[in-house]
Amino acid sequence: MSAQPLQQPVWLHACLRQDLVANSGVVALVDGAQVALFYLPDADGPTLYAVSNRDPKSGANVIGRGIVGQLNGDLVVASPLYKQHFRLADGSCVQYPDQRLRTWQARFNGDAVEIA
Repeated sequence: MSAQPLQQPVWLHACLRQDLVANSGVVALVDGAQVALFYLPDADGPTLYAVSNRDPKSGANVIGRGIVGQLNGDLVVASPLYKQHFRLADGSCVQYPDQRLRTWQARFNGDAVEIA
């Protein structure tokens, strides 16, 4: 049996670096999905996060307007409606383990912001 080659991620253009707001979120429509992008220039580790803009509790597309902060050492975004906190690294919800945001890999490619 031969090993299957690892598939390389497909990177899609989301926006330009100049469209981002430091320590805050912006929303981009990428391949039909609303993606909330968070640029954290002072954070340890990755400085760009991409999560679904849709709040799983309310169904509203508001996550990109949430407040970014730290909770128990994790970088989180608080939903503007019900105030539950989602970890930016993996989309999991601190208060409600059954809630989760979809996440994407995010990177800078020159001045372009891309997600995979």
